Amino acid sequence: MMRGAASTEVVAVMVMMLAVLNQLESAAANDSLSSNKSFCNIYRGSWVYDNSYPLYDSKSCPFIERQFNCKSNGRPDQDYLKYRWQPSGCNVIRFNGLDFLERLKGKKLMFVGDSLSLNQWQSLTCLLHNASPKAKFAITRSPSGLSVFSFPAYNATIMFSRNAFLVDIVGAPPKRVMKLDSISTGSLWKTADVLVFNSWHWWLHTGRKQPWDAVEYGNVTVRDMDRLVAYEKAIRTWGMWIDQNIDHYKTKVFFQGVSPDHARSKDWSKQGGNGSCIGETKPVMGSNYPAGPHPAEMVVEKVIKTMKHPARLMDVTLMSQLRKDGHPSVYGFGGHKNPDCSHWCLAGVPDSWNQLLYSELFHS
Repeated sequence: MMRGAASTEVVAVMVMMLAVLNQLESAAANDSLSSNKSFCNIYRGSWVYDNSYPLYDSKSCPFIERQFNCKSNGRPDQDYLKYRWQPSGCNVIRFNGLDFLERLKGKKLMFVGDSLSLNQWQSLTCLLHNASPKAKFAITRSPSGLSVFSFPAYNATIMFSRNAFLVDIVGAPPKRVMKLDSISTGSLWKTADVLVFNSWHWWLHTGRKQPWDAVEYGNVTVRDMDRLVAYEKAIRTWGMWIDQNIDHYKTKVFFQGVSPDHARSKDWSKQGGNGSCIGETKPVMGSNYPAGPHPAEMVVEKVIKTMKHPARLMDVTLMSQLRKDGHPSVYGFGGHKNPDCSHWCLAGVPDSWNQLLYSELFHS
């Protein structure tokens, strides 16, 4: 009898041990799946055709600026509206405007940068207005370059501060100086709960479009310098300013990444040539862009790694490089005289940027 009881106890212990081992293996498997999911890069993938897109009709967004409203400007093709960004190793959550507004209650989100930031700001406001079309909204614009879109019912504010270089430009023509190591306009940035920065589009301008006459760094002033070198110095100044002035426990900081243009068809076409985005109606298919990484994006990535509290890089460059079809082209503000291969149609590519911002903010 004693021997039988002992055998029963041994079997019971063995069963318990097997159960514990099964639980540990299950937990390890779940951890592995979770880890794989957390390491999924949502900025690497491809564009897939999706009949449920676009996320809104531009006709339902009464405040889209003319330069982005391709459909209203007469663009006849529709396929550019139908592409959804699909990461390679996971799925990204679909944009939910009502959820976004609920989570943004009592907070301020600010885009800081050039007209590509304006593009993204308009996209987000259209997405949110579409989610709650009956909610009252207000738009104010100031001469200083600050645009404010607010939803009083949610006490939520989405702002755009026009600041193409992030660093200071002082003086008046012909003695305007861009100071690569100075930021004096950052007090406004401190008021936001979420900051999304962008800069690059204006760095290559010359002639009449160049808004400065000299460049200063430290005690050295020159008429000009390699623009990518100047850009890196400015982005380093921005990174140091963020580290020294923004409480990373209270404010989330993103850098939008570099939005590419499509002015040279040789960047994506094996045939090469001197074409542009004009007449393009489909994306570059797949996950690779023939011209390779954008040099300015590589600068941003390098600088962010040196920050004490690194900003989150919204690495939208590759996904945007693949969208040679997404620009206003001749259906923008400039028409056939000045086709636009830099900005983006709305609805369009910036909506996917904001979908990824939504994922980064609330579901990562």
